Amino acid sequence: MDPLAGVQTFARQLLESFGFDPQGILCCGNTETALAQGLEFKPDFLITDWFGKSPLTGLALHQRLLEVKPTCRLSLLSFEVTPDHEAQAKQAGARFLLKKPFTAEDLRRTLHQALQVMAKDYPELHQRLQSVMMAPRPQPAIAPRPIVLPPMVQYKPGDKVRFGDKTEVVECVVVRHGELVVQLKNKSGLIPATKLQKQ
Repeated sequence: MDPLAGVQTFARQLLESFGFDPQGILCCGNTETALAQGLEFKPDFLITDWFGKSPLTGLALHQRLLEVKPTCRLSLLSFEVTPDHEAQAKQAGARFLLKKPFTAEDLRRTLHQALQVMAKDYPELHQRLQSVMMAPRPQPAIAPRPIVLPPMVQYKPGDKVRFGDKTEVVECVVVRHGELVVQLKNKSGLIPATKLQKQ
């Protein structure tokens, strides 16, 4: 979970490359949305920004999710990594605390190491990682095409949008399964961004 859609997209693609089912990966842009969806989703593994200025921090989100999934593992991303941050992350049992900004390779390597530790308790995960990361792979004759998501209109909380014949206000924005969806103020459910017009 990260406020940056690009980080969400890369993390999703990375987890899928490790063999995880796309239906089992949920991306959110803020802790409130993540909590609402996570209480139902009950994740095994939470990768989240620290969200230090949010009323619900990444650490607090993890604590709430532990109520419904006591074995949920935690990993953290943060622009600020101080000794206090490291101590809090360690106390929370975080698998890693990765400092932003990081490269794609930094996240790939760090996540792979964390999954290898988890694989000691999950033999099927160990086999998946071995086959994906360790097995020699022949180089393709033609370079594979990169995954490119269609351009998405960017929304942020507070934006006014046209939905149907009414003007509404964006409450939160989520990337779900590679699709940008929006929750509107005083409306339940998530609406595909393609059904909205920016005002």
